[in-house]
Amino acid sequence: MSSTDGSQGQPGSWPELESGPLIAGGVLLGIGGMLALIGLAVAGSHVAAATRRWVREMDVPPGELAKLKWEQARTAAAAGASSWREHPHARIGWSGRTAGSAG
Repeated sequence: MSSTDGSQGQPGSWPELESGPLIAGGVLLGIGGMLALIGLAVAGSHVAAATRRWVREMDVPPGELAKLKWEQARTAAAAGASSWREHPHARIGWSGRTAGSAG
């Protein structure tokens, strides 16, 4: 602010700022942001290419591996459920609670 407006030295007045350092700081921030975006693009493309190469080199494709693991999980769950149903306590209806326990 200029000293002709009569507010110099009063509490709550704005500080005097020069435009040169503010412009330089803004330009440097803009350049830094652009460099960061370029770095992100370069690193991202490298990671994507490496991932594609890794998937191509796999013996079993990811989709097929997911199907295999899903079938394994279903088989394990069915075996666990069958074991639970065939347990001696399941056949007599014993829940493990005593007569005095709440819940």
